[in-house]
Amino acid sequence: MDLTTIVTEPWPDFGLIDCGHGRKYERYGDVRVVRPEPQAMWAPASNDWDPDATFVPGSDEDGGGRWVQHRPVAASWPLARGAVRFHAALTPFRHLGFFPDMAPQWDWMRAKVAERGSSDAEVLNLFGYTGVGTLLLSEAGAKMVHVDASKKSVEGGRANTALSGMTDRPIRWIVDDAAKFTAREVRRGRRYDGILLDPPKFGRGPEGEMWRLEEHLALLLGHCVKLLDGESQFLVLTVYAVRMSALAIGELLRQLTSELGGTVEVGEMAVREEARGLLLPTAIFARWSKD
Repeated sequence: MDLTTIVTEPWPDFGLIDCGHGRKYERYGDVRVVRPEPQAMWAPASNDWDPDATFVPGSDEDGGGRWVQHRPVAASWPLARGAVRFHAALTPFRHLGFFPDMAPQWDWMRAKVAERGSSDAEVLNLFGYTGVGTLLLSEAGAKMVHVDASKKSVEGGRANTALSGMTDRPIRWIVDDAAKFTAREVRRGRRYDGILLDPPKFGRGPEGEMWRLEEHLALLLGHCVKLLDGESQFLVLTVYAVRMSALAIGELLRQLTSELGGTVEVGEMAVREEARGLLLPTAIFARWSKD
């Protein structure tokens, strides 16, 4: 199975300015930030970084830390990708409220929705967070079902919908455990034209349901495939921050989709640095598409 690298290029409201020595220097609109990045093992292009804020990690490798502001940064500020607008913020989880390295996946799925040639494509976004991907697919014409266990994240998605002027779009915003929701959809005999899932390494559902990626991914992905049929267009799985191989998740997806036919791609996601053009790896992925 061949590995593919898909690359996020800079766009007006986002760019990886520089990276190295375990950190990355990024721009989000007019705000410049520095965050930890273990993959950036090389030297940076410059030592003259001038961020508005820096995330200082705690001793806990699974998360902890705090933002140090060198200049005042708004509680949130608007960004855009194409016609979709959304809020960025300095979150306690070291990210900015969305994941810009998903951009090539968003574009690929939008193209699949457009290939369908109609406005009735139904797409499920699991672990959808604040809904940037949901809105981009909706803007391309899909009917969206957005699921996240965090009420706050879903509220953030609704706020981004209002910011984008898309409150009239057919989007169902659901606070639920992704595994439970997907299992119920299978029992109901539901089907989707496309599915996006971006599961965390560890999490809890709204009723305290436990999620561990290595233990629960295979069952969840199996349920997702049961929601696809011969007319479906795609399934995209992305995985961050775990000791897991793209080849492993690719083989899992290949076996699960064998009766559907189509093609499975696997590989790495990366962001292109503006200073030198080098690629900073961020995640692994596996995706299925109808030929």
